[in-house]
Amino acid sequence: METTASISVAIPALNEGARLPLLVEELVEVGLRVQAPAAEFIISDDGSRDGDARRYEELAREGQARFTAAGTPHRIRCLRAPRNEGKGSAIRRAWSDAAVGTRWFAFLDADGAVSGSEFWRLAAMLSDAAPFDVLAASRVKMAGRSVDRKLFRHLQGRVFATLTEQLFQLGFYDTQCGLKFLRAGFLLPVLERLVENRWLLDVELLVLLRRQGARLREEPIDWHEPGGSKVRFGVDPLLMFEGLVRMRARLGGDAS
Repeated sequence: METTASISVAIPALNEGARLPLLVEELVEVGLRVQAPAAEFIISDDGSRDGDARRYEELAREGQARFTAAGTPHRIRCLRAPRNEGKGSAIRRAWSDAAVGTRWFAFLDADGAVSGSEFWRLAAMLSDAAPFDVLAASRVKMAGRSVDRKLFRHLQGRVFATLTEQLFQLGFYDTQCGLKFLRAGFLLPVLERLVENRWLLDVELLVLLRRQGARLREEPIDWHEPGGSKVRFGVDPLLMFEGLVRMRARLGGDAS
């Protein structure tokens, strides 16, 4: 019999006191109407300013109070790091602190580019009997989806995706979209092997899970560029490309 999944969702946050509240509001508002799958949201503070960190705590308390009052199975809490170590580190820290018995793990970017309603739409696709082990959101204009992205960012993303495909043969259109779900049975065996602390965690995850035999699926989503990107023009793309080459040397090429 098919059973619904429980999800532990890492939301890595660095100085996101302005953008995170809207996302949390959407996650909670839709979650009040959704009983399954049960979700645990962990706001993983990656060394934010004190004011932002206090805002995260307020958001978690308010959200949890609403979940509890409505009798939903969902939970939301904060986990704080003493210093900034990167998105990948924040995600791994949250996953390592997940509730016992979690069936699926996920991460969701704090900037709100992927809305709370889109998170819940994809979460509804998860189950023990789902025909995939990784469900990755993808910024591709198909299946009636809406993608609002600046041309430069789109072109930069396509160059990165092409290089990633040449190095690892993942067969992915968009490795970097900030929402992914991963079956616990495949993630937990590789969790301690993950070393990427920043943007390349996505690629590292996909390569290692594919090599374990995980079935990967991309799902088009609505995605809207929120502004205030932390990616530095010219500098960070070069660091990402350099990082891909180093990862290729460390992991080898073909992901199959």
